[in-house]
Amino acid sequence: MGRQPCCEKVGLKRGPWTIEEDNKLMNFILNNGIQCWRLVPKLAGLMRCGKSCRLRWINYLRPDLKRGALTEAEEDMIIELHSRLGNRWSKIATHFPGRTDNEIKNYWNTRIKKKMKLKGLDPVTHEPILSKSHDLEKEMHHHQNLGFQESLEDHDQMQHNREGSSMSIQSREESSCNKNLDVGLGSSLVLQNKESLGNFTMDSYHNFMDTQFFWDCFTGLGDSFP
Repeated sequence: MGRQPCCEKVGLKRGPWTIEEDNKLMNFILNNGIQCWRLVPKLAGLMRCGKSCRLRWINYLRPDLKRGALTEAEEDMIIELHSRLGNRWSKIATHFPGRTDNEIKNYWNTRIKKKMKLKGLDPVTHEPILSKSHDLEKEMHHHQNLGFQESLEDHDQMQHNREGSSMSIQSREESSCNKNLDVGLGSSLVLQNKESLGNFTMDSYHNFMDTQFFWDCFTGLGDSFP
């Protein structure tokens, strides 16, 4: 269940209070006191809501109301209390006789918060505000660390590629050397054959034909043909 409304809203006057209404409210409360705010409008002859009468009395009409701008000592005390109590304006107002919670809240929002920001203080936490340059410096330092790490990774990758290239070049050189070695061996055999053929004459060929070994090479060739 919600809170019961203080009065019927139908037919009630809204907007700024007039001097006549202020006088009626002041005279009634000074002569009769405050018994119940719901009954005050009817007893005082006002077409106002009970809540409106209460706020008008507390914030503007009560005799002990302290008027005028807050002093520097009061400002310092508000800052100190706000650091402990936060936005609990009713609690803060109890430390300032004659000041209302609404007045202190408005003064905080319009004056004190701006002064704190100019001094580099956060109005919520009351801690120094980190400058944008400091945040930018931290971000740049973070990116530099990332860039350094990436450069190390690139260096490792390049080193790995160099090692792979050197191994590939070495394997190609070894293969080339082996090929050259094979070619050299073949060339040496050919040279040896050339040298042996250089001493070969027709008389040697006739002498070779007269050997049994030469004719044994043709033995059985007839069986290979139909």
